Amino acid sequence: MPSTYVQPRYDYVRSPDQSATVPPHHPVIIVGGGPVGLAAAIDFAKQGIPAVLLDEDNTVSVGSRAVCYAKRALEILDRLGCADPVVERGISWNLGKVYFKDRLVYTFNLLPEPGHRRPAFVNLQQYHFEEMLLARVKALGKTDLRWMNKVVGVEARDDIVRVDVETPDGRYALTCDWLVVADGARSPVRHLMGLESKGQVFRDRFLIADVVMKAEFPTERWFWFDPPFHRNQSALLHRQADDVWRIDFQLGWDADPEEEKKPERVIPRIKAMLGDDREFELEWVSVYTFQCRRMDRFRHGRVLFTGDAAHQVSPFGARGANSGIQDTDNLVWKLKLVIEGKAPERLLDSYDEERVYAADENILNSTRSTDFITPKSKVSRVFRDAALELAEHHPFARRIVNSGRLSVPAIIRASTLNSPDVAADKFVGAMVPGAPAADAPILRGGKPAWLLDALGNDFDLMLFAPSDGSVAPGAAAIPSLAGDGIPVRTLIVLPKGRKLMALPADCEAIEDVEGWVERRYDGRPGTCYLLRPDQHIAARWRKLDAAKIRAAVAHATCNDLVKD
Repeated sequence: MPSTYVQPRYDYVRSPDQSATVPPHHPVIIVGGGPVGLAAAIDFAKQGIPAVLLDEDNTVSVGSRAVCYAKRALEILDRLGCADPVVERGISWNLGKVYFKDRLVYTFNLLPEPGHRRPAFVNLQQYHFEEMLLARVKALGKTDLRWMNKVVGVEARDDIVRVDVETPDGRYALTCDWLVVADGARSPVRHLMGLESKGQVFRDRFLIADVVMKAEFPTERWFWFDPPFHRNQSALLHRQADDVWRIDFQLGWDADPEEEKKPERVIPRIKAMLGDDREFELEWVSVYTFQCRRMDRFRHGRVLFTGDAAHQVSPFGARGANSGIQDTDNLVWKLKLVIEGKAPERLLDSYDEERVYAADENILNSTRSTDFITPKSKVSRVFRDAALELAEHHPFARRIVNSGRLSVPAIIRASTLNSPDVAADKFVGAMVPGAPAADAPILRGGKPAWLLDALGNDFDLMLFAPSDGSVAPGAAAIPSLAGDGIPVRTLIVLPKGRKLMALPADCEAIEDVEGWVERRYDGRPGTCYLLRPDQHIAARWRKLDAAKIRAAVAHATCNDLVKD
């Protein structure tokens, strides 16, 4: 098949570690060089923690694979310093259309509100995405990338983890304090440790076809139920970079995967969809089965599982790579504090708690999508078709239609790291403890910027100053907010055009240039938000109280418990 992409090959380089008589020791080893492992490597590098990344291959993804990157993942990539090339190369979109048979049922907008830096989604082939992350890893220079290094043994002890590695030059061994596993759905490390991923395999198969063609279709997500060109099944069309289009066809459980991948089977399906006059070429074809499963726990002592190695969902909804990137976003700041001795190891239990919750939410949504897309009985099919008929004319029915609930970040309301609201403090809006921070346009240093660029990597206190330009009572305590050596940066939010009469030490002032920060955070004068290094809200108050802030930082890092 012709291709718009030339697969890079990375050289295997023998490491000095392979000549050591005693297994060399490293603080962190990452297994897997896909999107999740690379995101982890970038985050560790930004936090100043060197890591070794082991990958059994010597190239990036074969085939487009994960193509939809959600707004929250893009915001995380902004924090990691590599979102711009992804957005510039990819195809941004907010709109989707749902068809039933030969009719457009309705159109939806995933980001109807202005004042956001990033779109709802960007479509980009996984191989391009991985190359961009690799470029960032190399630019930061703290990650030891080792290609053709296959992990063949793992021994997890109480104090260290031993890893045995197979290379073209033979075997060698390493030890580390922490092993981050990002080696995919089949996870060799999971199998080496005798661990399972449990869940449900759905009795249906889908064909993926990447098609190269010139088409003036709008950059929207199009989903068909029972279309004329593919009766009694479903289909999906997405645009990617380089004039590549992703087409998915439902096949049914009885389809032979090997037969269905043959061009003589694929091409007639595409022609029925696009018409005989549309010129196209096949670039990549695959057949997949819906699966929703996860490990019981993502933390096993010093071994931490992320991405598809920890949890797997059906592709519709774009919840795979997006949730994996959120895993590492959750994990790395916690591991950094543990490595530096600023938090007890029990903080890592919150990684398991929070990301298992998020995985269960993704699995629930993915399972519901699968059940709607592929009804399991005649009664289910009648219900689904009735919902589609109603949705064309009645907005209430559109909430029932499910062509794949698209990826959104989990709101960890019940996290043990959250500090609950004070009873007397009343808030409205979505910025509750456990939610990821919403972005908004600001002026920073007098120049246009975005709120999330001013947040992240450390604990941040966001303080809404009074409109008269003074600082809320208690501001003198701001420079000493840190507890147990954990710094807290302070961001003072000012109404547009206002300046502070005096800026407290170690604080930064921004202007809420369009009022979106105030609206999204219900930011009355004196209101404070404490945000974690991963930009999730840890606590909020209506007035600044240094003691409460220090207590909330201690609580969010498990330092309010008896130390290990």
